[in-house]
Amino acid sequence: MKVLLISMPDVAPIIIHETAIHLPNHGIACVGGNIDDEHEVYLIDLVRKRRSIKKYLTKIIKKIQPDIIGLSAMTWQYDTCIKIAHLIKDLTPETHVALGGYHATLMFEEITEADEARWIDYMIHGEGEETFRRLVNAMAGTDNLSEIPSLSYKQNGTFVHNARADNLDLNSLKLPVRDKRRLTWGYHVLHSKIELIETSRGCTRSCNFCSIRHMYGRSFRTYPIERVLRDIDDIYYNRKTRFIFITDDNMVLNPGRVIELCDAIIARKYEGLNIIVQADCLSMAKNEEMVAKMGQAGFRSVFLGIENSSTKNLGTAGKGDIVSHAKQAIENCHKHGMMVIGGLIFGFPEDDVEAIRDNYEFFKSIGADASYCQILTPYPKTGMRQHLLEQSLITNRYDYKKYNGLWANVRTNHLDSEQLQYQFWYQRQVVLGWWDPPSQVKNKGWLWISIWRYMFKPLLKMRFKIIMNKYGWQGRYQKEVQRWEAMNRFPDLEEY
Repeated sequence: MKVLLISMPDVAPIIIHETAIHLPNHGIACVGGNIDDEHEVYLIDLVRKRRSIKKYLTKIIKKIQPDIIGLSAMTWQYDTCIKIAHLIKDLTPETHVALGGYHATLMFEEITEADEARWIDYMIHGEGEETFRRLVNAMAGTDNLSEIPSLSYKQNGTFVHNARADNLDLNSLKLPVRDKRRLTWGYHVLHSKIELIETSRGCTRSCNFCSIRHMYGRSFRTYPIERVLRDIDDIYYNRKTRFIFITDDNMVLNPGRVIELCDAIIARKYEGLNIIVQADCLSMAKNEEMVAKMGQAGFRSVFLGIENSSTKNLGTAGKGDIVSHAKQAIENCHKHGMMVIGGLIFGFPEDDVEAIRDNYEFFKSIGADASYCQILTPYPKTGMRQHLLEQSLITNRYDYKKYNGLWANVRTNHLDSEQLQYQFWYQRQVVLGWWDPPSQVKNKGWLWISIWRYMFKPLLKMRFKIIMNKYGWQGRYQKEVQRWEAMNRFPDLEEY
């Protein structure tokens, strides 16, 4: 069988995703790596083909003539995903289309009852490696559709939903695809090559705005240390890549294991290795020994879910009061050579203008090096969505294309959606201002830092000064909104 796996082109509408960072899709790489060897497998990350999607896919599909195409999509990428499914069926009606990923897991029953189900032949809910492997084998005649857990398939034109599979034994999974079967290339972080690995799956924290428990339940599973090292070896030696992003939902839940892994990485003596990870404040604050080992092992940047300075808002999010832990976590990271990117969330029910400004001021005061700010998003099937529905605070219930964290799909008890959207943007400009690289980044001597500081930043400042003089804050904001709206608009797919 010929198999083609495709991830979506949609990106979050901020400059760093537009130009500075393009990551390969780890999900389709893992699924592709676990398909049995007798089948031909190809991967396409459409984030690298955003300007000519229809032309590119038409050429590739006609060349490969795949028997089945697997599409993976997040909730906010689903609209594009369905357009691509329609395109595929127009090009080759005989090609089977399977849909997987977060949105398919959360909404498979609703999707199969909707009009767009005519473009879909199979749905995979939950982890895809084993289900998709068996699906390909069933198409080849060596397995039975009715016996494959976590699969939905059409029978006499109607979808049948098989029972959900148990979580996979991670020890059984093969390495993801990173070779010539990946038809798109050029993945980078600030123009340095980057690859992704996974050392664990799941999270046991109680954040009610997150949909991860729908993928894995409230569980935490780890890969064997030996398997993680094989993954790093593949990236470091075979791909000649020195930047690694760890995709784990929360790698640091087991500090003892993190220390064991770091010791193993240190023993390998990977010269020039740079690791990026995401973690929770509580674990990073309470386990300085672990943080120290991470610094020694090459961890250079960590994303911390700080979320909010308000105890009440943190409680609403199911986070608990982590303000003091956020400060300690940042201190620990800086002490051991790690840059901190802090995650903030705005738009909780009691947020007003002052609360939004205070949250930015809090972030500025705790010394994080960069921010990744989002508006509270009512993702399907989450506890937060239900909470907001009960209070009639969701203003956009079904236009999932705007569910990427940068659009106001909710209102608060004090701000409507438009006011929330504006204040989220405006207060960031006046409180946080322009990004100034932290000293540990400046000291690296990286060329892109100098380019940002002495070329792009001055030019952008000049440009925005002209815009401000002509249009003011509101005019500048409207131009930003227009840019955001155009970000994931793909003209060659508009007919679908």
